[in-house]
Amino acid sequence: MVELTRKQFDILSILATAKTKLSQRQLEEKCGHSLGTVNKAIKDFTDWGYVQDGEITNEGYQALEPYRAKRAIFIAAGFGSRLVPVTLNTPKPLVRVNGQRMIDSLIDACLNAGIDEIYIVRGYLAEQFDQLLYKYPMIKFLENTSYNESNNISSAMCARYLLQNAYVLESDLIINNPDIITKYHYTSNVLGIYKDRSDDWVLTVDKDGYVTEEKVGGLNCYQMIGIYYWNACDGARLAGDLQDAYMAPGGKERYWETVPNQAYKGKYKVYVRKCTEKDIIEIDTFRELKAIDKTYDI
Repeated sequence: MVELTRKQFDILSILATAKTKLSQRQLEEKCGHSLGTVNKAIKDFTDWGYVQDGEITNEGYQALEPYRAKRAIFIAAGFGSRLVPVTLNTPKPLVRVNGQRMIDSLIDACLNAGIDEIYIVRGYLAEQFDQLLYKYPMIKFLENTSYNESNNISSAMCARYLLQNAYVLESDLIINNPDIITKYHYTSNVLGIYKDRSDDWVLTVDKDGYVTEEKVGGLNCYQMIGIYYWNACDGARLAGDLQDAYMAPGGKERYWETVPNQAYKGKYKVYVRKCTEKDIIEIDTFRELKAIDKTYDI
C-alpha cells in the first residue's frame, strides 16, 4: 500500500466522505490545492486502483484506514465549579442548554463521522451518566475515582491505553457544526480559533501550523478548543508520557494536554485545525450559560 502525501490524503479523504461524485474543479475548491495537483493525484489514484471513474474504490478506503478515527474519549469527571448552582445536582456535561444536554452535540457529531466506539470518563455524580445509555447504548464508561483530588490528567490516565487513532474531547462544549469532527486525519491535531489577542489558554504555531507553545494569553494565536485527535504513533507514545508526568512531583495538578504541549513537546507534532466561534460554543461560567439559555436567568 502506498504511503500518502499530505496533498494526496487531503484529496482522497474528500472523495471518501463526499455525498455525491465530485468534479476535479470541485475537488480543487474543497481541498485548496491547485487543479494541477488534483489532476495528478487522481491519475495516481487511478493507477493504484484507489479511484475508478472519479469515485473512490474499496482499495481507496483501505488506503485511508490508517488515518481513520476509531474511537472518541470524553473527559467528563470534573465538578464544574464555575457553573454552580446548576452543577450542584447535575454533572456539567449533562446540563441542558436550550433543551439539549451539552454532551449530546459532541456524541452526535462523532456518530455522524462514523465513530461509534465511545468512552466517557466519569467521576462526579457518575451514576447520572447512565441516562445516556437510553439514547447511546454503545457508550462505555471509565471510572475516575481520583477526580476530586487531581486535575483532569487523572481522567486521561484512565483512558491512556485507548488514545491511538482517538479523539479526546472535553465534554462541556456545544457543537453547532458537526463537520468539525472528521473521519480521517493525516496527523495529530487540535481545534483552535484564531485570535488577534486572547486571555484564554492559547496555542502558538510555526509556519506550517504546528503547535510550538501552549500558554495563557497571547497575540496572533489560537484559542485552544478542548478537542484533540491523536494518531496511532502519538497515542501510543502519550500513554507512557502521561503516566510519567502524573507520577512526577506535582503531576496530579497538571492539565492533561500540557503533557504533549509542554512537558514533552519536542516529541509531538500537533497541527492546529482551524474552526470559528460559529462552529462551537464553550460555556465556562453560569453567567455565560444564562446568556445562551434565558431559562436560567431567573
